[in-house]
Parts: sequence; C-alpha cells; structure tokens
Amino acid sequence: MRSSNPVFSRRGFSRDNGYAGFNAAPQAGGPAVGTQANPYAQGNPYAQNPYAQQDLQQGAPPQAPVSTGRMTMDDVVMRSAMTLGTVTVGAVLAWALLPVSSTSYGLAIGAALVAFVLAMVQSFKRTASPALILGYAAFEGVFLGVISEMYNSRWSGAPFQAVLGTMAVSGATLLVYKAGWVRVTARYARIGMTIAIAFVVVTAVNLLLVVFGVANDGGLRSMGPLGAIVGILAILIGAFFLTLDFKQIEDGIAYGAPKEEAWLAAFGLTMTLVWIYVEMLRLVAIFSGDD
Repeated sequence: MRSSNPVFSRRGFSRDNGYAGFNAAPQAGGPAVGTQANPYAQGNPYAQNPYAQQDLQQGAPPQAPVSTGRMTMDDVVMRSAMTLGTVTVGAVLAWALLPVSSTSYGLAIGAALVAFVLAMVQSFKRTASPALILGYAAFEGVFLGVISEMYNSRWSGAPFQAVLGTMAVSGATLLVYKAGWVRVTARYARIGMTIAIAFVVVTAVNLLLVVFGVANDGGLRSMGPLGAIVGILAILIGAFFLTLDFKQIEDGIAYGAPKEEAWLAAFGLTMTLVWIYVEMLRLVAIFSGDD
C-alpha cells in the first residue's frame, strides 16, 4: 500500500505492506521492514558511514547527517512557508480583485482544474519542481480566495473561522503525533487509507447523483445534519493525512533525504491543509445556518 499523499507515492508503503521510503525503519539484527532499509542508499552518506551502518544494525534510529545537501526541518519549514504564502497571496488577490459573480465562480473552477493538473504532474515526477509546486499553490490560492469570498458574502466571518479551525486541527494533530498517542504504522495506514478511499468514492458518486438530479439538496454533502457529519469525517481524514505527512517528514530527515525533498514535504502539507480548510469552511457554514 502506498502513502495517502500522492507526492509521497514512491516513498510510502510497499506492495508487501511494509513501511518503505521515508518510513523504512530498521529492525535490530536485520533489514528494515519494507522493500529497502534506506531509500537513499545510493549516494547516501549512510552507505559509506560506518557509524550510521552500526546504528542501523543495532536498530537505533539513524541520526541526520551533518553534511550539506540533506533535508532538515528548517528546509521543510521554509519551503512550507513559501508554498502556503503563495496560496495566501493568491487567495487575497482573488478576494480583492474578483467580485462575487458567476464569472468569478467560473474562474475559480478553472483555477482549481489547473491546480489539479499541476499537482498531478508533480506527483508523477521523480524529482521536485519548485515551479510546479508554486504554480499549484498560486492557482489553488485563486480558487480558495473566490470560494472564501462567496461563503463570506452569505455567512459573514466564515473564512476567518475556517482558518482558525484549520489551525486548531493541525495543531492538535501535531500535538497528538508528537505525544505518541498516534503511532503511524502500516496497519494504521491501511485502515486510514481504506476509509479515505471509500470516502472519496462515495463523495464522487454523490456528486454524480446531484449533477443528474437524483440526489436533492446536495445529498450527502447537503447543508443539513447529514452534511455536517460527512464534513466532520472529512476533517478527521485530513488529520489522518497530516499524521502520515509528519511521519514521512520526520523519517526523511532522519534518513538523510536530499534537500530537494523539502519541496515535496511542503507540497504534501499544503494539499492536506487545503483539504482541511475547504471542509472546515463548509462545516462553519452548516453550523451558521441560513443567517
């Protein structure tokens, strides 16, 4: 099984359900669970570092290399700030320059489609492309800016509350992860991915039913109690994505992933946070009623 995040699809769970890629944690006295002990073995300082090899053989978690060219937490934070900053700038400009209208709504859909295409192109590339990632962030920002303004025009303050809610969910998820209350294992990922895939499939079917007029008032994605339950489930799935992102970033740093991988980490985090924000925006609107 692979990671829930497409940007980590080549570094996630292996076909034999072992934890590969970023999460290929070594076991004492033997190779790591998964397809390989170190995804960066070729050209990796661990391959020639006797101290790192000793750590791997003894089952101790590897220490991040001191040499340059390897991903650090500062790299991830900086790239994430750049990517999320681009999303924010795009959203602010769209909000300020595009008034609420059918035209701006069409532009938002177009921006979302372009962002989706750029995200898919980057997801299937073997290396990170900052231009693609920042391009995705810019178009995603335009989409978020337009829909946020639309929600705000009907439910005043909804976007601000959604931002606070997204921050709260992200902070709580990070706290739970760092406290060790959630352990990201292959079994945990399998269960979570099964739920996430089922959710996406059911949501897609619901959308088709709504488009063809079979489901009234949005079906499962209505603005009533059922829509609220589905929205809460979607936010929980977003939190699940975050735990996988945190684990992959943590292990990528520990195993000495190339510095360029920080862009992929930022990309994955941005997609997850956008997911949570959009769902939080809908949830705030539902609880706000028709006021």
